[in-house]
Amino acid sequence: MTRTALFTGSFDPVTNGHLDVVRQAGHVADRIVIAIGVHSSKAPIFSAEERAELLRAVCGPVLQGKELEVVTFSDLAVEAARRHGASIIVRGLRDGTDFDYEIQMASMNAAMAPEVQTVFLPASPPVRPITATLVRQIAQMGGDVSAFVPDLVAERLRAKFKRQ
Repeated sequence: MTRTALFTGSFDPVTNGHLDVVRQAGHVADRIVIAIGVHSSKAPIFSAEERAELLRAVCGPVLQGKELEVVTFSDLAVEAARRHGASIIVRGLRDGTDFDYEIQMASMNAAMAPEVQTVFLPASPPVRPITATLVRQIAQMGGDVSAFVPDLVAERLRAKFKRQ
């Protein structure tokens, strides 16, 4: 039986922290579905299509033979999990603040979809301080984000902000 894990986020941009969660998810599931949240209230740097392309390019190699699917969703994570056959939702935790928020979400998700288990994956020490929000801010101000994102993402960020 194939175990499918869903990993949701905006991934704007994809960071080394996201890659860390994907790598760890490959240890608990055979198939990883990365679900890009698309919400009209947010104005992302990268389009959903660009984020999907970046995710496929940088996450595939870290999964070492596991199946990877990249999709978009605009409804509840548990509905996306059901739609894609995921019995696991993986969430990365950097610190206690993440835990407080994520445990509430996991409890609500469990109430709505008891067949879907949330699994918390602790961030590896080198990636704990990385957030997509901080990476965006640094990149927008012309800073070097190469220590926080894969090389391809750093190149795309430089190109994106050079045009503005």
